[in-house]
Amino acid sequence: MSRNEMRVERALLGGRSVRPAMGAVGILIVAAMGIVSAQAASAQQDLSKVEIETIELGSGLAMLRGVGGNIGVSVGPEGVFLIDDQFAPLTDKIRAAVSKLSSARIRFLLNTHWHGDHTGGNENLGRGGVLIMAHDRVRARLSTDQVMAAGSRKIPAAPPIAWPVLTFGDGITLHLNGHTIEVRHVGPAHTDGDSIVRFVEADVLHLGDTFFSGIYPFFDTSSGGHIDGMIAAADRGLALAGPGTRIIPGHGPLSTAEDLKKTREMLGSVSDRVRKMIGEGLDKEAVIAARPTREFDATFGGGFMTPDRFTGIVYDSLSGSGHLNL
Repeated sequence: MSRNEMRVERALLGGRSVRPAMGAVGILIVAAMGIVSAQAASAQQDLSKVEIETIELGSGLAMLRGVGGNIGVSVGPEGVFLIDDQFAPLTDKIRAAVSKLSSARIRFLLNTHWHGDHTGGNENLGRGGVLIMAHDRVRARLSTDQVMAAGSRKIPAAPPIAWPVLTFGDGITLHLNGHTIEVRHVGPAHTDGDSIVRFVEADVLHLGDTFFSGIYPFFDTSSGGHIDGMIAAADRGLALAGPGTRIIPGHGPLSTAEDLKKTREMLGSVSDRVRKMIGEGLDKEAVIAARPTREFDATFGGGFMTPDRFTGIVYDSLSGSGHLNL
């Protein structure tokens, strides 16, 4: 866990607007992962001490890490293109980090999905004239009230200025700053509106929250997320990645195809085991108690998703007990 994440964890544990019954882990899942609205995130978190880390990738590309989803950046003669924008209170810090890479203005923003740690800055950037784009389902979810099964929270619709103005179905290709940028819809995986991004010439991928590097992932069953889709998205990423590909995950450090492969193997193994147990008639509590993640816990169990919670959402996904909301 990074210093930024530890700061937010401490802040969230005292958050006034979170229901007391949720408990510490529930707060982290619902708030630290940005499944709250931008307004709630602002109220719950003290983000004043968060530092934005910049990892330059060459060819005018960079990865920004703060609190929330990792941000991709392309700078060049056509302006600045961002992938995701974390929480609203961090917008000025993100702009400052980008300004160290380029004096050009931010012109384009792609949301990889609708969760607040990836779209919380939309309103600020939209008011600044940034063109926001995303999959059709992202606009649909941002423009309507949502109910999150995790934490049983109602997420109010974002203001219209925060909605994507350019939407797509299967994908879109951009030609900016000397890059061919292929944006493709995958899913339902983490949600039903996930996009992955490939910078073709630079051999860089941004996989959004279809890839959590080095930790058990969260996927949002109430937004159509499914373990099978997470596996399919990992396979899609592996088909695009070679030995030298740099991969920006939704959460975690800059990664490689080998890191993604390890995650794919874990997802497949845990899914197979849970599916088998469901077929044998085991209920959710019994499946969790059987510890189907046991051999992977040392590698993936150090994040905000504990082995038991991860097993629980895999069970919900495969048993059909997750709540789909739109």
